[in-house]
Amino acid sequence: MDTAADTTAMRRAISLAARGLGSTSPNPVVGCVVLDAEGRPAGEGYHRRAGGPHAEIQALRAAGDRARGGTAYVTLEPCNHTGRTGPCARALVEAGIGRVVYAVADPTPQATGGADTLRAAGVTVGRGLLAAEAEAGNAAWLTSVRLGRPYVLWKYAATLDGRIAAADGTSRWITSPESRADVHRLRAEADAVVVGSGTARTDDPHLAVRGVEGAVQPLRVVVDTGATAVRPGARVLDDAAPTLVAVAEDADARHLPEEAVLRLPRAATGPGLAVPALLDALHARGVRSVLLEGGPGLAGAFVAAGTVDKVVGYLAPVLLGAGPAALADAGIPTISEALRLDVTEAVRIGPDLRVTAVPATARKED
Repeated sequence: MDTAADTTAMRRAISLAARGLGSTSPNPVVGCVVLDAEGRPAGEGYHRRAGGPHAEIQALRAAGDRARGGTAYVTLEPCNHTGRTGPCARALVEAGIGRVVYAVADPTPQATGGADTLRAAGVTVGRGLLAAEAEAGNAAWLTSVRLGRPYVLWKYAATLDGRIAAADGTSRWITSPESRADVHRLRAEADAVVVGSGTARTDDPHLAVRGVEGAVQPLRVVVDTGATAVRPGARVLDDAAPTLVAVAEDADARHLPEEAVLRLPRAATGPGLAVPALLDALHARGVRSVLLEGGPGLAGAFVAAGTVDKVVGYLAPVLLGAGPAALADAGIPTISEALRLDVTEAVRIGPDLRVTAVPATARKED
């Protein structure tokens, strides 16, 4: 039976894991806390970057000899294979850990089995403590493993009546500086930021992270089917971060840098490119999490394809009454087919309200 001390230690491990968001891809974020045989804190760590020491190794190094006979709390089942680093299950055994509690089982075939290795060595193993919290913190990586595509977070900013711009097209700024700073945090946690041709044409966005210390710049992706929106000199083509411009297979993209062009098939129905093909191409490049920033047409295509895993809406206390809505056609013809969401968080960001929600079906599957 898990104790209050177990819960406290695992919650600390989950908070440590979150520090790796945006820097560990294509690996998961993982946190680990080690208590000594007397139940006192001995060491902690988290996975900082792909190829670097795993969370368990960091925590064991910090604990030293105090790990012997102690308990390790890990957000993900300790790995059981040798890749760029050695198997963490074996490292825990060699450190003399007496008990391991992990939150989520590792779903990857090559890494699973760590729990069995620990048990075979006489280590007591517990599973499932704060599993829902740990799953939420590692949603991007788990989605990529289970579904074979990147995790998609759709972010939008709108007025209280759902408008993302005024009738004349002006939109700067609907939300507050605090909300805009928070968006840079989301960018810093994502492997790729994706926008459509309308956004590129209207805003000439830069899409790089600003104001987040130590951030790894995400891949900037513009979905520009006809290769007409991104022109030479566009801000997204500078050297602040890598960039891909996704265009149709038959588009004339000679004006774009060859290395930046990603050719994809057109959508089977409607305008634009095939969303599954885009996600497949990004996944093949090691992208495990996508921040979809717009616009409404591209967001509608992602919703229609069933590939939006989370929605974060920044709602400003502003009314416009006219202008484009946050979401365009999403292939939902009637109320009975509406995509129902479960709100997981609603918080004030400056004068605005940030609402976070996930598809209700995904929530039930958790």
